[in-house]
Amino acid sequence: MLDDRKTAILRAVVQEYIETGQPVGSAHIAHTAGVSVSSATVRNDMAMLEQEGYLVQPHTSAGRIPTDKGYRFFVDTMVTTAQAERVTSEQVGSFFHHSTGRVEELLQKTSGLLTNMTNYAALVVGPAADVATVRSVQIVRLSLHMGTVVVVLSSGVVQSEAIDLDDQLSDAQVAASSAHLNAATYGHVFNQVHLAPSGDVKVDALCSEALSLLVPHQSDANVIVGGAAAMAQAFDAVDVVRSVLQTLEQQYVVVSLVRDVLDRGLSVAIGSEHGVEPLAACSVVVAPVMADGEKLGTVGVLGPTRMNYPQALATVEAVSTQLGRRLADGSYGAMSNG
Repeated sequence: MLDDRKTAILRAVVQEYIETGQPVGSAHIAHTAGVSVSSATVRNDMAMLEQEGYLVQPHTSAGRIPTDKGYRFFVDTMVTTAQAERVTSEQVGSFFHHSTGRVEELLQKTSGLLTNMTNYAALVVGPAADVATVRSVQIVRLSLHMGTVVVVLSSGVVQSEAIDLDDQLSDAQVAASSAHLNAATYGHVFNQVHLAPSGDVKVDALCSEALSLLVPHQSDANVIVGGAAAMAQAFDAVDVVRSVLQTLEQQYVVVSLVRDVLDRGLSVAIGSEHGVEPLAACSVVVAPVMADGEKLGTVGVLGPTRMNYPQALATVEAVSTQLGRRLADGSYGAMSNG
């Protein structure tokens, strides 16, 4: 455990490096508020912090920069001001108050909000359908041979799939199939649906086919990654930028990353902590989106390890809270993934 003086020095180094991106020297820290000791004392303490793994000296004659361990200590002992949280909450609240449109548009706008407020890449993961329950299913005949199956989920997602119809099916049988499938699926996730016989072989066949069209898409998650340009400006090394951007293009990596961080009970994963090697120079801040007690997705930001953690945490928390409220109140139109 660090004593108060070393804690103050480490925090000052982290804050200065976050602001400037330049190695921090002892002379500068000695004049920082809350430190108030000689440069020699600061230099000795910074050397000890380096020995303990909190700081590293990139070049022999340079100042020092934080390690992942240094950032972790900073985050774990961080105290955000009520004023900063209030300003962030008001800004986010105003955004959602004035936002209109469908759910898919809301998620896109949310991605832009996260990037604009933090200058980092935004991670917005919408709900996979396999965790949402069915609100309604309809089979609609479009022509003699063609129809569409439309399902509305508790997450607000609307999925539609084209379905071939037997020309011997009557309109009454199509309607009966729709009613039978709706009754069997209502309130269930798809992997819990059991189709009991309806008494009409053709109705049962159409219901089974419709269900088979919907099930393969239920593991799909709506993933939006925004702010690639902001990330490109966050690193000096071109190879790091290329590695980060290529990784962010892989949706399954993004989904696995945010899920793993949350499953481990974290809201912040720093550098190597998240275990995704191409993103080792990055930190991720995430929060679940909850609506009526149900997790409907995740929002977060991904930036360099020298990110502004107080701002990122306050922003992500405010956005997750407000987005959850808007999804819960049902004021948005349905989101299509079909």
